[in-house]
Amino acid sequence: MTGARVRALLIILALLIGAAIAVAVLGREHRGLKPRAPSARPNLLLLTSLPLIFGEQFSLQGGGSPALAALETRYRVVPISVTGPADLARGQLLLMAHPAAQSAEDLVALDDWVRRGGHLLLLADPMLEWPSSRPLGDPLRPPLMFMDTGLLSHWGLRLDAPDERGQALRKLGGYDVEVVSPGRLVGGCEIASDAMVAGCRIGKGRAIVVADADFLDTARLGKPAQHNLDGLLGELAGLEGT
Repeated sequence: MTGARVRALLIILALLIGAAIAVAVLGREHRGLKPRAPSARPNLLLLTSLPLIFGEQFSLQGGGSPALAALETRYRVVPISVTGPADLARGQLLLMAHPAAQSAEDLVALDDWVRRGGHLLLLADPMLEWPSSRPLGDPLRPPLMFMDTGLLSHWGLRLDAPDERGQALRKLGGYDVEVVSPGRLVGGCEIASDAMVAGCRIGKGRAIVVADADFLDTARLGKPAQHNLDGLLGELAGLEGT
């Protein structure tokens, strides 16, 4: 075999190895967290004003969102209506996805639950752009902005409205996610460089605050949002490990 032919074969072999490595890397980047067996799924408390569990008209037909389906691959989702002590006692991991305003008593209970070791992922959107057929003022319509009644300031955070409206690319849970008019978080917690995510150590527990909730509406956002739910699961997995 001539030297030129040997060199050509070596070049082809190197290209094949490089392609295999690239495929493996891409596979790791795009492979989300693996589903858990039903018996291994911990409780995930879910408090939300968004139509994640039922459609907006509360019909059993077509109920359940892509976000709920993703959550149920790893968790036993337990819907709650308030952050009262009895509800919070049902788990140690809580997802508050753009919740309705909570009473002062329930906010005190939430703060105490976190300080005693609870883990919270709070999606606090200062400019929700989730479409709704319900009229403004309807108590069943998701609020247009996160109804903060002092919780964030108590934890040393401030939530600012977005500088610009529209879709944008941000990082969440280690993934590139498509968001809509995300806000900005300012304060003493550990805040991401794009100011959309803040991680706060509170007593024995931890809270992660995300200044967007529209990213859960993956059906509307389409292909750019293909990793949005991976990002959601990634943040929850990170909370479990803290």
